[in-house]
Formats: sequence, structure tokens, C-alpha cells
Amino acid sequence: MKPAIPPHILALEPYVPGRNIDDARRESGRERVVKLASNENPLGPSPAVLRAIEREAVNVHRYPDGSAAELSEKLAARLGVELAQVVLGNGSNEILELIARVFAASGGEVLMSEDAFLVYALVSQAAGAYSRRVPARDYRHDLEALADAVNDKTRIVFLANPNNPTGTIFRRGPWRKFLSRIPGNVVVVLDEAYFEFVEDPEYPNGLDYLQDHPGLIVVRTFSKAYGLAALRIGYGVGSLEVMGALARMRQPFNVNHLAQVAAVAALDDREHLRASCELVRRSRRVFAAGLEQLGLSYVKSEANFVLVEVGDGAAVTQRLLDRGIIVRPMGGYGFASMIRITFGSEEENQACLSALAGVMEAVAEATEPK
Repeated sequence: MKPAIPPHILALEPYVPGRNIDDARRESGRERVVKLASNENPLGPSPAVLRAIEREAVNVHRYPDGSAAELSEKLAARLGVELAQVVLGNGSNEILELIARVFAASGGEVLMSEDAFLVYALVSQAAGAYSRRVPARDYRHDLEALADAVNDKTRIVFLANPNNPTGTIFRRGPWRKFLSRIPGNVVVVLDEAYFEFVEDPEYPNGLDYLQDHPGLIVVRTFSKAYGLAALRIGYGVGSLEVMGALARMRQPFNVNHLAQVAAVAALDDREHLRASCELVRRSRRVFAAGLEQLGLSYVKSEANFVLVEVGDGAAVTQRLLDRGIIVRPMGGYGFASMIRITFGSEEENQACLSALAGVMEAVAEATEPK
């Protein structure tokens, strides 16, 4: 006899990450490749982070601080919450997984927008929950429709603000109305992985609403604005009761030592964070102007990427790769005609726009009647 594997596990389709630079070099035959596919920080980590990692590298034979006391205390103080309201994860994805395992295991229903981050459905399915997608409106979460969809089986609602891959946000008024309609026994997960980049003055900071709903959990990451993607560190903030449940499920030593010291150093370097956010905001303006000049439609973004209409996303992605530019095709999200471009350095942005102009010209020539 063979071990029994639950059907919901067999049905899982693993998340496919963006193409890495080494593979792209081999495929394209180019030594210089620009990666604009994974929403990474083109400035990299703070110099203070690199110094902290170098200083602590000699201690990697020791187990990390299981409570991550220094980082947890610094975060709680920075965020204005109690220490026990903060739970750290091996990337924010681990926090999402813990939430699904604690609150929706064995048959609970989980709601999300049809264009939401794919990991929400993956962690829900892995926990044995049923995922239900609610249609979006104009590339945005339809909060009214999501609230309408809540029923007595609903355990979790996953939201992202800004959303990945669309870059769109919802504002304070609709958010307050949504929260007021959600029963207290339903967990609301507000994924703010890209919140540092937002410029819209009506953007609601999730931490300001923790008292408005007992099941609200705000999830954030050090991967984007702080440039620590390879170290895998994120965190969740919520009520003492809810976060206490996640802490019970959390694996011991789930955040490694170098990630902890790097995150502490990153929090202390406010200037590097400011520079990273300012680069993204300049890049948004550069891409808006460049895409309009090319006659390409795009979704207005408040994140560090932009969703662009190109006709055939997979084909354009390949043509760009042939020119040494890695972007992300969006067929997996139901946007087969679109690509997602991460903002890079100023030089990388110009290289991408130049390559995209060449690709779209070649596509137009190929489709012209002979």
C-alpha cells in the first residue's frame, strides 16, 4: 500500500516564481540581463544591512533568537502596538500560510478577489479550505461584492492594498464601509506588502483600523521597500488573541539570525527607505510617460510595478527576454494579453522602455497584411 495523499494536496499547482537571471542569460545568450519580473528593490539593501550581516555571519552556527526579541520590540515600538501583537514570519507568505492553517483548516471558505495574489488560494487549498473568487471591478477589489459574498461558511477574506499584480488600491471610505459589514468571527487579512510606495492621500493604513474589527490582521514584508527579499522576512499585526493563535502555530526559529539583524538595521536606515520609495515614485512617472508615448494602455499603479496591455503577454515576454529584459507574463492571473513590469533603476527603466518599443514595432510589422 502507498501513503494516502489528500486530494486537495494532489490538486495543488505550485506557485511559479519569476525567471531568474542565470536562466535568462543562458536562454537569451546575453551576458547583461535586466530583471524586472519579481517586484524587487533595484537599490538593494541598505549599506547598514550589509555591515550587520557581515558582522553577524560568524554566528551562523548558532540557532537564532527564537523570539526575535530585538526586532519584535523595535517593530512594536515603531508601529505603536503591543509586543504580542506582532508575529514574524519566514517571509510574509509564512504569515499568510499560518492564517489559513489556523482559521480555515478542514473545510472553511476563504474569499478573495479574482485578480488577487495567487498565494492566497494556494495556502487556503493546502489548509483544506475552499477558495471562492469574487469578480473585480476595473482591476480593483470590489469591496462591496466581497462583503456581499460573505456567508456563514466564510472564515477568511484576503485583501491586498495595493494589489498584486494590478497595483490598484481601495480608499478609506469603501474600506471603512467594508469592515463595518464583516462579521466579527471572519478574519480579514490586509496584505500591505507594497504600502510604502503609495502616494494617494486617501490610502488607508491598516494599522489604524485594528480596533474596528476583532479579526483584522495586517501583513507586511521587508522584501520590497527594504530590499531583503532573499532573507525571507515579514510580519503580521493584529489583536492579542488572534496573533497569539498564530504564535502557537509558528515553528521555532522560523526567522533566521541574519534576517533578524538585517531587518533591525533596515528599520534604522530611514534614508535608504526614503530613497527606495522616491525611486519607485519617479519610475511610475517615467513609465507612464513612456507607455503613453508607445500608445500602450496600462493600469495606474500605486506599487513598484505596472500592468501593461501588449496584445499577447507570453509572446512579448519572450521577445523582451531575447533582448535581455525579464518581465512577468500575466496569463496565470487571467490577463493573457498583459505583462507586469517591475520598476528598476533609471538605467534599467530606460532599457526596458527602449526594448519594449522595439518589440512592439516588430510585432506590428509581423501582423501587417502582406
